[in-house]
Amino acid sequence: MKVLIINGHEKAPSNKGELNQSLVGVMVKKLRNANDEVQLSSVEDYDTITEINKFLWADLIIFQFPVYWFNVPGKLKLYLDNVLQHGIFYAGASEYGRGGLLQGKKFLFSTTWNAPITAFNDPTKFFAGASVDDVFQPLYYAMEYCGLQPLTKKSISFHNVISHPEYQAYKKQLEQFMDDYVLNQ
Repeated sequence: MKVLIINGHEKAPSNKGELNQSLVGVMVKKLRNANDEVQLSSVEDYDTITEINKFLWADLIIFQFPVYWFNVPGKLKLYLDNVLQHGIFYAGASEYGRGGLLQGKKFLFSTTWNAPITAFNDPTKFFAGASVDDVFQPLYYAMEYCGLQPLTKKSISFHNVISHPEYQAYKKQLEQFMDDYVLNQ
């Protein structure tokens, strides 16, 4: 399998991105140990044509990013605006949203949150019963608009990453997720 991993972390003085880079490292190690081909990208420094070619090459695109104000970091949004181009990723179709040109490719979102997992999936909590994936529904639509399909029914997410980080638990969770959902493709 050919896998593109996009590190969507946006550098900030208070957040250097060690957790996101560490999670990317876990993914790379697991994939390469399974003899999968891996390419890496960063929203901090990229060439648009190179990134387009990486998407065209890949069977699976994994987005690893922190959640900033319930959304993707600004540089990840700009990356998507620059890279996902008309005529390469999508085109007109007789039915809106059905002109995606990346048919047969999959995507996966891996996110880090300071929000606790208990804030989700409960109608009495902050997200009013919404799941992590519900929060990113517009991003799911953007990927599907390009013809990509989700690898799994839900993404993977890591919580309390600032207020109560559990780095070893995150690593084990990701390794298990990779074994269960990614490496058996």
